[in-house]
Amino acid sequence: MRIRVARAGDVAAIASVYVETWRSAYAGLVPDTVLAKMSEDRQRRHWTAQVAGGDTVMVAEHPNHGVVGMGSCGLCRDWRFAGAGEIYTLYVLPDWQEQGHGRDLLTAMLRAMRTAGFEAAVLWVLAGNPSRFFYEAMGGKRVAERNERLWGTTLPELAYEWRPLPRPILLGRSSEGNGSVRRDNNS
Repeated sequence: MRIRVARAGDVAAIASVYVETWRSAYAGLVPDTVLAKMSEDRQRRHWTAQVAGGDTVMVAEHPNHGVVGMGSCGLCRDWRFAGAGEIYTLYVLPDWQEQGHGRDLLTAMLRAMRTAGFEAAVLWVLAGNPSRFFYEAMGGKRVAERNERLWGTTLPELAYEWRPLPRPILLGRSSEGNGSVRRDNNS
């Protein structure tokens, strides 16, 4: 498995991962109509802009199966965490979960934020999403709560923070030295 910065040619796979994992992870947490209306075409347009823009978009790429996970990060959008970085997305296809790919993506994004000069990172997750336990296991500290009004419903969210970012960034088994995570900056 290789973790690398996304390229324009990855957009269709990123959109597919995004839609499939949303439908799997958020069933019962967000209105069914939202999940049913999700469109890979719409997501391709969104991720084309993200990959070309200033935020970091990374993929977990299997040599035989292509992109099986994705994540994105950049400047935190919540004023309460001014100056911090934010992990916007982190998704791994259901069949590829529980194999360390989420940990590798998270580690790579935290490393990218540290390299960009951030001293902390935050991530918002739906309170009902069991993935919040993954973020706790990866060292994130629960620091805030909010109610987000989306799609005609109110969704409680939790914020996890890594402050300061670990030095060197090493969560779980990932490290550049052992080859399990390799950041490829060639676009």
